[in-house]
Amino acid sequence: MPVLVGTSGWQYKDWRGVLYPPRCPTPRWLAEYSRQFGTVENNNAFYRLPETETFARWREATPPGFVMAVKASRFLTHIKRLKEPEEPVARMMDRLTGLGDRLGPVLLQLPPNLKADLDKLDACLRLFPTEVRVAVEPRHETWWTPELRDLLTERKACLVWADRNSKPINPLWRTTGWGYVRLHEGRAKPWPNYGRHSLHSWADRVRETYTVDEDVYVYFNNDPGGAAVRNARTFARLVPTADVPTGSP
Repeated sequence: MPVLVGTSGWQYKDWRGVLYPPRCPTPRWLAEYSRQFGTVENNNAFYRLPETETFARWREATPPGFVMAVKASRFLTHIKRLKEPEEPVARMMDRLTGLGDRLGPVLLQLPPNLKADLDKLDACLRLFPTEVRVAVEPRHETWWTPELRDLLTERKACLVWADRNSKPINPLWRTTGWGYVRLHEGRAKPWPNYGRHSLHSWADRVRETYTVDEDVYVYFNNDPGGAAVRNARTFARLVPTADVPTGSP
């Protein structure tokens, strides 16, 4: 099972001494991160879509085989709310060419107050190139219908498995031949860490659902205090075929 484990973002000052050497300059952080993890979820693009040249620099800073998932711009998901997606999707995909072979899935995280609109989501998903993997994270309860599951399956888009407070917050449907897991906040101390029981439970879910030939991307979004780094290191060791980080536990 090709499991890639990483964190949601890498540019956190409080990770000095946890992931980055105290004197490591910020322009070197991604290179240092990629020595220890095989993937990262880029959240910068959500707040402000970088230029193609910036994505190209990130590609150059990482080794062959490194994978960067990219969170879609909030202009598409939170401002336009999936309306008129043609220009935002085209602009994003044009910028992402800078990543080349480092490009992983594109994440569509929908606003928590956006109620289900399958037509808008379908129109958006149709715009992505067939070779681009798209993961969708709805957050309003009205989305949890068989019709959504069928749509994602038809469009070969992955339903994100999300966790908050150490429990799943959405149905654990399998809609593609690959998986995408986001762990937002654990209940262990110190906050927002995940405890070993929760990490074991998620490792079991991944192992029981996906085969050795199917990719699974797992990202820890509980960044304060370096919790994501520590939890990602532990989780990678719980999934034997994962890309185990080289950093100290």
